[in-house]
Amino acid sequence: MKEMFQSVGIRMINNKGEKHGTITARLHEENFEITTLRIDVATDGRHAEVEFTTDWQKDAERRDLTINSMFLDLKNKKVRFVGQAKQRIQEDYLRILRYFRFYGKIVDTPGDHDPETLEAIAENAKGLAGISGERIWVELKKILTSNHVHHLIHLIYDLDVAPYIGLPASASLEEFNKVSKNVEGFSPKPMTLLTSLFKVQDDVTKLDLRLKISKEEKNLGLFIVKNRKDLIKATDSSEPLKPYQDFVIDSRDSDATARVCELLKYQGEHGLLKEMQQWSIPPFPVSGHDIRKVGISSGKEIGVLLQQLREQWKKSGYQMEKDELLSYIKKT
Repeated sequence: MKEMFQSVGIRMINNKGEKHGTITARLHEENFEITTLRIDVATDGRHAEVEFTTDWQKDAERRDLTINSMFLDLKNKKVRFVGQAKQRIQEDYLRILRYFRFYGKIVDTPGDHDPETLEAIAENAKGLAGISGERIWVELKKILTSNHVHHLIHLIYDLDVAPYIGLPASASLEEFNKVSKNVEGFSPKPMTLLTSLFKVQDDVTKLDLRLKISKEEKNLGLFIVKNRKDLIKATDSSEPLKPYQDFVIDSRDSDATARVCELLKYQGEHGLLKEMQQWSIPPFPVSGHDIRKVGISSGKEIGVLLQQLREQWKKSGYQMEKDELLSYIKKT
């Protein structure tokens, strides 16, 4: 391949993949990864030792799913393992999740599975326990944003895959069913939907220990578990958005609005979500400097007054202006 590209003047970059047989060619300002034909010499359930071949049949036989072998299944929108499902899975147990991920990507209507494939997945699910959390999380996130996520998560539980990938064994699939309908068509973050499987915040912590999720993902999960009931309780029917706005105003996190929007998707509050996305945080009009100007110098007293004024301002629907708020100090 190298000789072929060099002979026509195509530049190759990043030679790290060469030991696996992958060349990165730079063409028209784009990178193309091209891998030569290979056969597996040895596999251990996670990695493979390979050697190169010129036999297209042998290369196709070592692939995991038929769509990755460029077989007709891609056109027919079928996802099947090449050869025996059991053998393919035992070469790399992550292929179980790759099966689900490709299924969610190319199949038109869910439910059509080869019984041998489902049997092989159920028998070998425990092999996922030896796969790194980072590799699992990459696949799981893609499953959570795929077309048939409702079907696939149920399958993950039916085939007893869940405990080996950091998901709680006794998840509330009833809550998941409700939330998966709520978020449909609203592009939720993977963590938003996944949180519906958790009953307590500790479930998020356990997931993090297994999958090494990002800090932002962990915080979103903890936030939804904590607030999915609390903020609903606080909702006033005449001003349903107010508790969410108050939460954002009180929060010092830069991503507070984004988290609240994910919570609204989770709850199926689509009208409030639209309002929240269009709302910009109003600046609180009074500063400590303004309070000093009216003759109060104690730092502690200024802090208390600022908090009281902030509460008044929130009650007014963030409408009260500086002079009105400062006149409230003089009254007290």
